[in-house]
Amino acid sequence: MVENFFQDDKLHEECGVFGIFSHTEDVALNTYWGLYALQHRGQESTGIVVTDGKKMKIKKGMGLVPDVFKEGVSDMDGFAAIGHVRYSTTGASMAYNIQPLKVFFDGGNLALSHNGNLTNAAQLRQNLAKEGAVFTTTVDTEVLLSLIALSARPTIEERIAESVKQIRGAFAILLMTDNKIIAVRDSYGFRPLVLGKMENGWCVASESCAFDLVGAEMVRDVKPGEMVIIDSDNAEPRSMMWCDKLPEKTAHCIFEYVYFARNDSVIDNQPVYDARIQMGRELAKETKDIHPDIVISAPDSGTPAAIGYALESGIPFMEGLNKNRYVGRTFIQPTQKQRANAVRLKLNPIRSVVAGKSVVMVDDSIVRGTTSGKVVKLLKEAGAREVHVCISSPPVVDSCYYGIDTSERKQLIAARCTEDEICRFIGADSLHYISMEGMKRAVSHIDPEGLCLACFSSRYPDNADEVIAAEPKPLAEGE
Repeated sequence: MVENFFQDDKLHEECGVFGIFSHTEDVALNTYWGLYALQHRGQESTGIVVTDGKKMKIKKGMGLVPDVFKEGVSDMDGFAAIGHVRYSTTGASMAYNIQPLKVFFDGGNLALSHNGNLTNAAQLRQNLAKEGAVFTTTVDTEVLLSLIALSARPTIEERIAESVKQIRGAFAILLMTDNKIIAVRDSYGFRPLVLGKMENGWCVASESCAFDLVGAEMVRDVKPGEMVIIDSDNAEPRSMMWCDKLPEKTAHCIFEYVYFARNDSVIDNQPVYDARIQMGRELAKETKDIHPDIVISAPDSGTPAAIGYALESGIPFMEGLNKNRYVGRTFIQPTQKQRANAVRLKLNPIRSVVAGKSVVMVDDSIVRGTTSGKVVKLLKEAGAREVHVCISSPPVVDSCYYGIDTSERKQLIAARCTEDEICRFIGADSLHYISMEGMKRAVSHIDPEGLCLACFSSRYPDNADEVIAAEPKPLAEGE
């Protein structure tokens, strides 16, 4: 599986959520388009649930958005909808874990979509099971539905606030009742969540790029620790802070700007593309001792930083690697003789561009080092005289517990090897990671002290490593 080969050398996307409230728009169709725009955040499964005020209708399945909804959504009538695209960070990649989750409780119908990871889910699950709660999935967020159902508070907003205070970790959550959508963001702001306005309606999504596709205008980010209640087409959504005391600093995920988010998104007032261009500029400033002939990227994620590198250094940017964008998640396995060249199914050097040249190849990250080494080898086989690898993020040395599927620490090459050792392993003439300070400078619209850098520094803003270590081991299915 070539796709898996490449994905194993990247941090995996987390999930994406989208919701819309409107009595004049086709909410199911707009949710479909919104999820299409967020497909990069999860390709394993997707789902949409719609309410007409009395009942909810749900469609979901394993696979990409156009595949799951190939029969359309014309039979999903209503005035509010939420959707989800998933890459499993907790819970098996199985049909019963597909979101949105939908339940019925004493307050009526309730549906939920979640992006993030709850670090104390196993303990909560164990406690709830002792109280008689039953679970139909292995998804961490199902505990929130149980907490809401068990709450004795008089309103759904109060029940949600009481329940959210008991969960730990990263979360951008959309909940939908029979007549409203409620958006909740964790108090650190780990995962993004943005609010948009349509001509007659409101929408909320993981990234602003989803608004462009449905004709909505971005209004603002949902604030860390905030709950936004949407129950009218045109009245301003109600806002309340579910968090009694905010942390001293936010902890916005830096990898949204390095790799995860789409180039055309704006997250927490920071244009993603601008940050990536500036990361490339900072790399160029930090590597003035290199004198290459051309700058190329590892497409597509390394391209904005490579352009920034070229702009700062004055060295021309060229397409040195051709990417086959039609390679799916599966393909006919190559024979043993062909396996060594399987990487070419996804990337292939453009010989006329790189032959005889000293090349700077810019990429966003190195996780295991497997892909980088094979691409360097391809470039040299194509005649590149030198290959200097420049990475627009610092070395990834530790796991993420906030909704990103990071490899175990022992599998992270930077956790066990020095920069020189990694350089030799991938066969590059030199290897340069952006400095932590250079990366912080690149995200110029955000307070650098308000970023989560745990995967680079091993310093977790809410001590998630200690919470995870203290969690009970979850029971295997059937135990």
